[in-house]
Amino acid sequence: MIKIHNTLTREKEIFTPIEENKVRMYVCGPTVYNYIHIGNARSSIAFDVIRRYFEYRGYEVNYVSNFTDVDDKIIKAAKELSVTAPEVADRFIAAFEEDTTALNVKPATLHPRVMDHISDIIEFIQVLVDKGFAYEAQGDVYYRTRKFEHYGELSDQSVDELEVGASQRTGAEQVIKEDPLDFALWKSAKPEEISWESPWGAGRPGWHIECSVMATKHLGETIDIHGGGQDLEFPHHENEIAQSEAKTGKHFANYWMHNGYVTIGEDDVKMSKSLGNFVTVHDLVKEIDPQILRFFMATTQYRRPIRYSEATMKDAQANLQKLRTAFENALFRQSNAEESLANDTEKLIELRELKDRFIEEMDDDFNAANGITVVYEVAKWLNHYNEQTQVSTNVLTEAVAEFTKMLTVFGIEFQAAGLLDEEVDQLIEERNQARKDKNFVRSDEIRDQLKEQGIILEDTPQGVRWRRA
Repeated sequence: MIKIHNTLTREKEIFTPIEENKVRMYVCGPTVYNYIHIGNARSSIAFDVIRRYFEYRGYEVNYVSNFTDVDDKIIKAAKELSVTAPEVADRFIAAFEEDTTALNVKPATLHPRVMDHISDIIEFIQVLVDKGFAYEAQGDVYYRTRKFEHYGELSDQSVDELEVGASQRTGAEQVIKEDPLDFALWKSAKPEEISWESPWGAGRPGWHIECSVMATKHLGETIDIHGGGQDLEFPHHENEIAQSEAKTGKHFANYWMHNGYVTIGEDDVKMSKSLGNFVTVHDLVKEIDPQILRFFMATTQYRRPIRYSEATMKDAQANLQKLRTAFENALFRQSNAEESLANDTEKLIELRELKDRFIEEMDDDFNAANGITVVYEVAKWLNHYNEQTQVSTNVLTEAVAEFTKMLTVFGIEFQAAGLLDEEVDQLIEERNQARKDKNFVRSDEIRDQLKEQGIILEDTPQGVRWRRA
């Protein structure tokens, strides 16, 4: 049984889907005005692992994650770049897709965009106005926060506590609102800004309304899981609940999930664009193997903070290489075993016990840290089994298949070694001839080619020997 820590109840709860063996999952996506940094990527990777584990356990996942393509930050970026807001959005959606593909994040079942849902947003807001949950003020439309009796429950705050902070805000918007706690559903148009016509005049959606509209439109009025970064818990997700439940009269999401921050520096400060202490995925994957970054991010339990540093990245690289070596050695033994046992029941039982432990750990709120520990044990088991004089081909085949499935949950996919033994021998023979011909350029090219394939050459008095790294 999969158990999920529900932010709303602050307890672990057994996951019971609305539809048997199906998961309706909405995860807040990026505001596309710049390249994503690794703190942003944490959410994409964390919920990708969760989605993959549901699929590993046999669920069909309808995974929706939006692009916020209308926003103050996008409008500001458009002015700075002297282009339109849609052009900024298109550019950085393409960049997001490029970066997340490099990190082996599966595309969402659907990536809806705000600009494609303006009419839906206007209709949604109109229902809230008709029900008395929203009101128009000088072309803006605001939500009456106090009218929703459950406001503050997700973030565990009382309305009185929230009022203290809200009362300290200043500005023209605060003057026209009925209550400092009220938040914008629709913003009236400013000169030269992108806008759409509505019953309240030209304007554009507020940030919070978009996710309520797209989640309910594409997944239904009640969904299984709503996720996002810890920083979205308040006010974004709190406001989503208020809007959605006021409109539909139904429970919005059965489980709320929030991933932890990525921190940086000795003081473990949260990585963010506003603090300027961020590293973009776009730049980082030019310097390191994206799979190392993926492995680093995917193997921490999603609610825990991750500390980014060169040291932690090196640890991830070393651990990933251990798993890769175990995988390649197992494949090599599989294809080169001269003797094999007809069966090996004891080892098969050990392997299946490891699989059961992996499921037990991952079922416990997707505990990736404990889950990957079991994967390390499978790698150790594979290494020991490969050292035996005789192995069962059937057991080895099942072990490689299960090892591969476990790694896929974390988004790690190893490829089989590219060269067969005879191909290596042919290249070495060609290299020897190139050296006799004093064609040292070609000789070095072949050595480098073999090295890239994990083949190490050793020049000895008896000739060239080779081994797999």
